[in-house]
Amino acid sequence: MAGQQFQYDDSGNTFFYFLTSFVGLIVVPATYYLWPRDQNSEQIRLKNIRKVYGRCVWYRLRLLKPQPNVIPTLKKIALIAGWALFLFLAYKVSKTDREYQEYNPYEVLGLDPGATVSEIKKQYRLLSLKFHPDKGGDEVMFMRIAKAYAALTDEESRKNWEEYGNPDGPQAINFGIALPAWIVDQKNSMLVLLVYGLAFMVILPVVVGSWWYRSIRYSGDQILIRTTQIYTYFVYKTRNMDMKRLIMVLSGASEFDPQYNKDATSKPTDNILIPQLIREIGSINLKKNEPPLTCPYSLKARVLLLAHLSRMKIPDILEEDQQFVLKKCPALLQEMVNVICQLIIMARSREEREFRAPSLGSLENCMKLCQITVQGLQQFKSPFLQLPHIEEDNLRRVANNKKYKIKSIQDLVSLKESDRRNLLHFLEDEKYEEIMAVLGSFPHIIMEIKPQVLDDEDSNNITVGSLVTVLITLTRKTMADVFEKEQSTCAAEDQTPEEAPGDINKIKNKGWQQKNKAAKKTTKSKKKKPIKKKPIPPPVLQKPQKTKQANGVAGSEIIVKEEEEELSDKGSDSDEEDTNRDSQSDKEDGSDKDSDREPDEKHNKDDEAEWQELQQSIQRKERALLETKSKVTHPVYSLYFPEEKQEWWWIYIADRKEQSLISMPFHVCTLRDEEEVELKFPAPSKPGNYQYTVFLRSDSYLGLDQIKPLKLEVHEAKPVPENHPQWETAIEGDEDQEDSDGFEESYDEEEDDDDD
Repeated sequence: MAGQQFQYDDSGNTFFYFLTSFVGLIVVPATYYLWPRDQNSEQIRLKNIRKVYGRCVWYRLRLLKPQPNVIPTLKKIALIAGWALFLFLAYKVSKTDREYQEYNPYEVLGLDPGATVSEIKKQYRLLSLKFHPDKGGDEVMFMRIAKAYAALTDEESRKNWEEYGNPDGPQAINFGIALPAWIVDQKNSMLVLLVYGLAFMVILPVVVGSWWYRSIRYSGDQILIRTTQIYTYFVYKTRNMDMKRLIMVLSGASEFDPQYNKDATSKPTDNILIPQLIREIGSINLKKNEPPLTCPYSLKARVLLLAHLSRMKIPDILEEDQQFVLKKCPALLQEMVNVICQLIIMARSREEREFRAPSLGSLENCMKLCQITVQGLQQFKSPFLQLPHIEEDNLRRVANNKKYKIKSIQDLVSLKESDRRNLLHFLEDEKYEEIMAVLGSFPHIIMEIKPQVLDDEDSNNITVGSLVTVLITLTRKTMADVFEKEQSTCAAEDQTPEEAPGDINKIKNKGWQQKNKAAKKTTKSKKKKPIKKKPIPPPVLQKPQKTKQANGVAGSEIIVKEEEEELSDKGSDSDEEDTNRDSQSDKEDGSDKDSDREPDEKHNKDDEAEWQELQQSIQRKERALLETKSKVTHPVYSLYFPEEKQEWWWIYIADRKEQSLISMPFHVCTLRDEEEVELKFPAPSKPGNYQYTVFLRSDSYLGLDQIKPLKLEVHEAKPVPENHPQWETAIEGDEDQEDSDGFEESYDEEEDDDDD
């Protein structure tokens, strides 16, 4: 067997192949992830939303940012240099000669495959005369020609060429290593060993270790684990947390401590400026000794947050620190919500009475704190202060107007255009149009609720101990859609003819309440219709006597007339029934069959509907697992928040009477147009009617929360069937098996008797 030889790349051809592929693996993904995004598209987006968000702090900060930044330029230069190196190596590889070529004697002699022996000899004479060393030819070329001639004329050489690809027989196998030979040269051994030691024993462990020690300090939401521990301790310690206590606990996060976060800074001027702000704010509890809530970094964060909620003007030196604190608050408040929910779950799982769960008020105050932090308002301030040009001076003209009685943003939106302009008459036309543009960008959420029990034969029947799934469909629209509806309804009212004077006093439905009132009317009409169909009892005069007491004499006369008409209609109907008795008796057989078919068809339709609902729920779960939706939804209009905040929501179910949480809050972060959310919770342990409430709370806006009732009728669990067809088949199979076993035993006994 031929030997094996290992050789390094002395010429550098194979090393270029290796280097080209290595550089390509680095340059291609680096270009995709690190290439700076187009700044023009961001500027165009900011220009388009300037009319609505032009007064926001984050918008003005974004416009000030486009200063000459060196980092994108350096990134582009590095990536372009990497691509230049990759193209150079690729060109170098394309120009390198192949070291291994398949030996073909016909190519050496310049003949076509299948040439005859005479043609081979003739070509050999011509080439030997040309390349013979005695006649001044190339000796190497002459040796190749002689070897090719022997391979085609000598039987043994031809056989070796056909079997092994070489006239000389099998050759040694060469394995090339795509590294230059100087790497393994003994002269360079110390240098190569030093490079390997630095790369794999110093640099790699330091990089991996620093990444690991940094990652274990943070949770999955990039919150310091120390912060989570602090929140857990204080939430467990204080069951009912008011707003002041929540602000104290929030400011105790380790994200604001320079010892644990390098981005947090402490300046010598803080010792002078922070006490001045404390004197201006006033109500700050400094007596309790509760570290870390009383540490300097926590006190600084609390003062800056309270100054933001009061919309106070702070020194320019502290503005950057205040922006840093405010940017961290939404994520920290979401972590606090998670901590409260975890403690509630722990309290439910434990039977110890000493472990008390946080109250529902603590959870709702935490969500409210996120809203007022984004909007820069105190707890009990009016939601109208979120709008531009509405300040404390002119707020009374809007909120305390006795004519329109506007108490919420929805009431302001539901007004007619003329009434709204009269209410805001103190504003100029330009400012009024800006307020209308901002109001039109506010979200208007339509929430639909459907409770059911999935993976069950009867999904609409909720039994004791079953897992209730509440499917909530959220459809996001804007207040501008409500404006358009108001304009369309006003136009329709203008086109309608004049109504009677008695109809003027009827209450007109507002655009905000249009759907709810229409639904109530339909429910009332549905309840009244079946009452009219009931037959009147034999004493006809009893009914008008009751109506006289309730509605007066005039109403009774109208009802008597209606009853006479009904009786006349019934008389005509009775005549028709007498004439059609024979035909009905003939059709009794067919009607019985139809009556038997109707419940079967209804049952099949119900089964199909339940099957479709089950398939839809499975598809929703698959989409939730496979799809990764972007958390960029819609920018929030916030006058004083320093960062562009995305519009997110919390949705949960609670029992307001018992002040208990039924389902854990779900943070909806992907609601752009429509979103489906499933909230699951176990049904109550006792049958009866239960009244729950579905809450939809914004984490950015004040006054846009929604509350909807959820009624559950819980029934007794179905008894376990004693005789089931599936069990009967299993029992029959067991009996057959027992019969076969008995037959085998009897057969064995008979054989034993025969042997005896």
